Amino acid sequence: MNIKLTFLGASHNVTGSCYLIEANGGRFLIDCGMFQERSLSTRNWDPFPVPPATINAVFLTHGHLDHCGLLPKLVREGFAGKIYCSSATSEIAQVVILDSAKIQEEDAAFKKKRHEKEGKKSKFPEIPLYTIKEAEACLPRFSPLKTGQDFAIIEGVTVTFHEAGHILGSTVIEVRVTQGIEERIIIFSGDIGRWNAPIIRDPTLLSEADYIVMESTYGDKDHGPEDSVATELADVINSTKEAGGKVIIPVFAVERTQEMLYHLSGLLNDDLIPDIPVYLDSPMAARITEIFKHHFELFDDETKLLIQQGVKPCDFPELVTCRSVEESKALNDVKGTIIIMAGSGMCNAGRIKHHLAQNISKSDNTILFVGYQAIGTLGRLILDGAEQVRIFGQIHAVNAQVRRITGFSAHAGKSELLKWLSALKRPPRHIFITHGEPSISQSFATTVTAEKGWKTSVPVYKEEAVLD
Repeated sequence: MNIKLTFLGASHNVTGSCYLIEANGGRFLIDCGMFQERSLSTRNWDPFPVPPATINAVFLTHGHLDHCGLLPKLVREGFAGKIYCSSATSEIAQVVILDSAKIQEEDAAFKKKRHEKEGKKSKFPEIPLYTIKEAEACLPRFSPLKTGQDFAIIEGVTVTFHEAGHILGSTVIEVRVTQGIEERIIIFSGDIGRWNAPIIRDPTLLSEADYIVMESTYGDKDHGPEDSVATELADVINSTKEAGGKVIIPVFAVERTQEMLYHLSGLLNDDLIPDIPVYLDSPMAARITEIFKHHFELFDDETKLLIQQGVKPCDFPELVTCRSVEESKALNDVKGTIIIMAGSGMCNAGRIKHHLAQNISKSDNTILFVGYQAIGTLGRLILDGAEQVRIFGQIHAVNAQVRRITGFSAHAGKSELLKWLSALKRPPRHIFITHGEPSISQSFATTVTAEKGWKTSVPVYKEEAVLD
């Protein structure tokens, strides 16, 4: 066999997911994500490691920015192929990419204006990584595929999508390469979801693989129980209400926002929290929620039943959507206890930074984290207990209460990752552990080898592996 795999992202870190597979004369990318850790952000500006014009196609596992966010740059540098993914991922990724371009244009303009005012020179470009126009150039290249259906991309290379259970439309990608009488199955896990999580279906268990490129975001720990989420959320809201403050929640527009709305709706309906306004300050999250509404086929049985009974799990009277910048700014003047949900989920861009700047120094407020915070992001600094943080060039004291609910995670925990692997009926030849902080990836690799006896490794950025 003659197959080469190159790790172009999510190696010894949790963002920038991108893998190059070369087989039978073709070159294919699995994901093309943006690096979101501050220490790695310069990689986003580097020329793509492989000439984009030589890549035949891109296959997306799902529509999160760290899996699709560099597609406009790839196209600008010469990629002219198709971008294959599930139908829901196609819709979500297009929204995510356009929103990313808008934020980058706005942030670059804001940064340039601030530096001119301060008379400073920036270490990084004051131009967007890509523009809205460049993001729009990607959109015609999206080509949805059905989950579970084999797709022959070139002779001897077949791709199949399987349910990943991470976010709406997320998939595990199976690549089958045939050379002569031999065949190899390479599985790219993408981000594996959790069993019994609300709204979307559970991950599909696969029975065979020769090689696996597997995420390990939470490979060293298990999450809190899902059934404790509502209780913990109610406690945060009620205690902040008693203090007279605001609840500021950084959210990912895809999945986490919808899951939050699902739980808030339930708490309000059951009178477990007071009738306080909930502001969704994210036009992108609002658009993603609309996409959810017309993908009934991807919901789990419990959510389907609620909808059939006339319940709207992501909507309730107290919900207010802020679409304009003016509506967002007006929240600064709202008195009393309110809940503000805004992106980005790791606090490294978007409207959440403005809300943090306004509220993080007030002791009666609560900053509630309900998603993963990568090392080096503003969210991680706050979560790790920083006494001061820099936001828009200004130092702010962290006086607000900082809380975290772990049961919300859309990523499988350690036991769930092992459950997913345990469905294999025969040992794989090798498992490449990626998409995790270095110590966590190594910990999970050690666990898999110890419990299964399977060969594992933790590849570094740009490492190449020959799959025989």
